[in-house]
Amino acid sequence: MKRSGQAPLASTELPRTAYRSVPAVVDVQSQLAAAIEHHSDDPDFVTALARGLGVMMALSEKRRPMSIAQVSHITGIPRAAARRSLHTLAKLGFAAMDDANLFYLRPRILSLSHSYLSASPLAMLSQPILDKLGEEIGESCSLAVLDSDEIVYLARSSGSRVISPSLNVGRRIPAYCTSIGRILLAHLPDPELEHYLENARLQAYTEHTVTDRTELRDILLEARANGYAYSREQIEMRVCSLAVPVRDTSGQYVAGISVLLQGRPISAQEAASKYFHPMNAAANDLGHLLMM
Repeated sequence: MKRSGQAPLASTELPRTAYRSVPAVVDVQSQLAAAIEHHSDDPDFVTALARGLGVMMALSEKRRPMSIAQVSHITGIPRAAARRSLHTLAKLGFAAMDDANLFYLRPRILSLSHSYLSASPLAMLSQPILDKLGEEIGESCSLAVLDSDEIVYLARSSGSRVISPSLNVGRRIPAYCTSIGRILLAHLPDPELEHYLENARLQAYTEHTVTDRTELRDILLEARANGYAYSREQIEMRVCSLAVPVRDTSGQYVAGISVLLQGRPISAQEAASKYFHPMNAAANDLGHLLMM
């Protein structure tokens, strides 16, 4: 793929000294506002439903009880509409209100993700393969898919040691600073990749996070050529990962498998020489099980 000759867009990166320790992976207000505006001319688009889902996303992302005013502020939804959404979610058993009039999610919300994971061939078929791979290489392994500008973890090896909570099943992480995200971005069609590079919001989570678009493009092109992607201390210090892509029987890149390496940072070459072949074999085994 030829590199774009256009000048880089104005930077949206944080100052290199302003690092974030926990990825703010969901900007509920901007996503919700953009979705509602995009579908404003669609007579079948239910704005009230979109707002209700936005409220659920806000409660999920903040992971703490919130007042009506806080939910309204985070989502950009008018206070009266936020109150009705919270009231409805509480009546349906997905949320509840404590003695301080703060709202929080209830366990019933898990039924939504459970339904998806139970019906997902990727999640079901990958589990025994991840377990076997984790046992073979003695490290924690995960599977994730690309969803817009983020990756979503669908499974991890059951024998995994305690790892970062940011890698739990269901967690969303910006794609540019993860090995799985990088290998899946690398295999996007060229126009989609260029659109991503021009529009992605790149933030620094550690002093090593790559936020320069030209550098990121080079990393992705290298990953495409190598067949694997490497991430070193991009989200957390002393945490590295190597990822390979999973292709279904039609040749589509549908997911990525990664190994998490904690402790002493190692080079991409060292990680690839040790883990690439068993990981690639596992990815091929999973791909052969995925029908078109």
